[in-house]
Amino acid sequence: MFNPVLVHQTRSIRTILPLSKPFLHGNGNVFRQIQSSPSFKKGPKIRLGSVPNNSVKAMADTAVSNGVTAVVTVRPPINPLTAGGQVIDDVEDLFGKSLQLELVSAKDENKPTISGNAKIKGVVVKDCEVQYEAEFQVPVDFGEIGAILVPNTSKDPRIFFTNKSYLPSKTPNGLQKLRYAELVNLRGNGEGERQKADRIYDYDVYNDLGDPDEDEELKRPVLGGKQHPYPRRCRTGRPHCKTDEASEERVPSKSLIPISPYVPRDEEFSAIKETTFVIRTLFGLLRSLVPNLKAEFVDTDGFPNFTEIDKLFREGVKIKDAEFWKSLLPGFVEEIKDIGEFFLKFTSPETFKKDRFFWFRDEEFARETLAGLNPCSIRLITEWPLKSSLDPKIYGPSASAITAEMIESEIKGCTTVKEALNQKKLFILDYHDLFLPYVEQVRELGDRTLYGSRTVFYLNPDGTLRPLAIELTRPPMDGKPQWKQAFTPSSDSTKSWLWKLAKAHVLAHDSGYHQLISHWLRTHCSVEPYAIAAHRQLSAMHPINRLLKPHFRYTMEINSLARQSLINAGGVIESTFLPGKYSMLLSSIIYDKQWRFDHQALPQDLISRGMAVKDPSSPHGLKLTIEDYPFAQDGLDLWDIIKQWVTDYVSHYYPDPSLVESDEELQAWWTEIRTVGHGDKQDETWWPVLNSPKDLIDTITNIVWVASGLHAAVNFGQYEYAAYFPNRPTIARANMPNEDPSDDEWQIFFERPEAALLTTFPNQKQATAVISVLDVLSAHSPDEDYLGKYMEPAWGEDKIIKGAFEKFQGRLMELKGIINLRNADKNLKNRHGAGSLPYELLMPLADKSGVTGKGVPYSISI
Repeated sequence: MFNPVLVHQTRSIRTILPLSKPFLHGNGNVFRQIQSSPSFKKGPKIRLGSVPNNSVKAMADTAVSNGVTAVVTVRPPINPLTAGGQVIDDVEDLFGKSLQLELVSAKDENKPTISGNAKIKGVVVKDCEVQYEAEFQVPVDFGEIGAILVPNTSKDPRIFFTNKSYLPSKTPNGLQKLRYAELVNLRGNGEGERQKADRIYDYDVYNDLGDPDEDEELKRPVLGGKQHPYPRRCRTGRPHCKTDEASEERVPSKSLIPISPYVPRDEEFSAIKETTFVIRTLFGLLRSLVPNLKAEFVDTDGFPNFTEIDKLFREGVKIKDAEFWKSLLPGFVEEIKDIGEFFLKFTSPETFKKDRFFWFRDEEFARETLAGLNPCSIRLITEWPLKSSLDPKIYGPSASAITAEMIESEIKGCTTVKEALNQKKLFILDYHDLFLPYVEQVRELGDRTLYGSRTVFYLNPDGTLRPLAIELTRPPMDGKPQWKQAFTPSSDSTKSWLWKLAKAHVLAHDSGYHQLISHWLRTHCSVEPYAIAAHRQLSAMHPINRLLKPHFRYTMEINSLARQSLINAGGVIESTFLPGKYSMLLSSIIYDKQWRFDHQALPQDLISRGMAVKDPSSPHGLKLTIEDYPFAQDGLDLWDIIKQWVTDYVSHYYPDPSLVESDEELQAWWTEIRTVGHGDKQDETWWPVLNSPKDLIDTITNIVWVASGLHAAVNFGQYEYAAYFPNRPTIARANMPNEDPSDDEWQIFFERPEAALLTTFPNQKQATAVISVLDVLSAHSPDEDYLGKYMEPAWGEDKIIKGAFEKFQGRLMELKGIINLRNADKNLKNRHGAGSLPYELLMPLADKSGVTGKGVPYSISI
């Protein structure tokens, strides 16, 4: 796996970094986020330091002495002593000679501000820091400092509030106008192209995925609006394409380090030494991954045998363009000096290390629906017979090929289908009606195929699942009638190989659904509007803004890079995952049909899928349908811990229930999420209202869970479970051999069925791309901000909130122990067994950076 060499940083703190000659440039945004280590000398203490929500702590004592010296330490995102390999002798030229600061009184808006110039004191070469020092004279009656202004020559000054939180109705007189002014600045006017230095948050549709000016084949539909409902993204205001007025021009992407689409500068990656450079470089290399792979492999090159697949992880495969692969994955390319050839070798995922043949077993196939990469799709069967809801005139007969007789034969007389339904023993992965309308279009792409699919499972007495039957359906097309067939495990060699092939198709369906829906849509895409609305409607000093801020860290930046390099037309996702060019359109259709805010809450999600029922006598108030359901067990524990922390926090700031309904900023935030950010669903009746602290607690817990726990569960196991792609092929290239076969085709399958399976799997180009991408997406950064690991400075300002957070930290540590005990329990067979990975995806902390298969960050940061 790829492990970039980064300097470890124990705490990521954002503060202010001046642009080069900021006052001369007059661009209106003098500072960017940086790492700071403030210190202060004698006199009343003013502790000036930035925190992740861009507020500043500044407190003046009411002592008689009013002489104050402040030392501000600034650490830039890139080494200030070097640029392009050349030493910069004049540090002042990089940072500006001074920073002008103005202290604002919280109690009286008529109090004049107190100004001071912070001048460069020195440069700490070891840590690449620049220190500024400022002198202030603070009158005794000035009162508590409420904010610090950084004047600018061309625009209003930048405002940094202290760490003290205020509801709108309780804002001190001296800060009321500044509170409103800062929100107005952040909203902008919705016009013009956003510039790199801007801090403006606004909405737009997804009209920047295609590139019709480059190639008509790269044109993609606009996502967002009545035709294709979708959440909104951050507006960039770039010009529209010349050949398609509905599409926005893409950011030029010829250089190695990509220029990401605009995001407000406060959303950019942190300045932990080379972190920004490394992440941007990775995404730039991923963007160039597909064309470089075309040079390495012929499009049709499949793997001739499983030994060649294993070589990717054991010996490596010979490649041509070694320089490209060295730059992308420096830890994987090995030079064989005695013969002068280059080999590409990936680190073996833990699943493969434990059991080479883990992917082959039906038991593992079933186990991963509960404890694998996509544990969000399995659901209880509540009605029989199974049937399609699609129009039979278009898609053919609706009755399923999976019959009661077939199921009862597989259960081997243990029970009837009716009894199994009553006992809640039958479960399903159902991608039939979602994919069937796209079968013909996907097949026309030429390098892949598709079916509608259903897979039925039976709950064994020991709590494990057993796959019973797979149904694959092709709609009427090319003058042929509907084709459908059900496959079952069998001791008959022909039926057994057909079962393995059907299973490969289902896994490709599940992989596509996981990446596009469980991962992208339900976490990355859905959370971005929450973050935009928070900046536009909740003041930086609002307690809910400060509660949510760490959960939005880097999400807008990572999403912008994804639009540029991953989910764009012709990008990695389209090239390597099953729906191809229809991937994002399919995510829009599923958003329209399936996405509900209330069902993103874990308890409601489980109930909606029949995986739990309400039970006041059970832990968490829910009784799981399958008790040994690792994602649900650990997830509900984490959900309750998050909810208790949110409850303590909200109850402190809203002791009177009427304060929630009367909080105009809070109500504006929630209204904007419903009517703008997710405006295509604004008329749905399931949206909650915020009329009480309970409503607010439920809503915030939902958002926090999605940004932290859910994203961790569906993201950080990608390399471990899917890098060895026979376990989770992302694409199926060949039809089933019994779908309208010729005599010759059937004979080829009959004589060498392994070849049919290898032909179905991704080819060498696709597989290598997937492994590379999953490695990047599965890795924790060295500055990862894990849930509960650090306390936000604003939380530490209030003794009650500080105490609640420490309780939150303690419960997270307890959860670590609980998960370890569960994984050691031999009775819990879905998480404990020979060759099986323990379920650690919801373990709160990881013990190292890189690919770990554990750790829950605050936010969607990769």
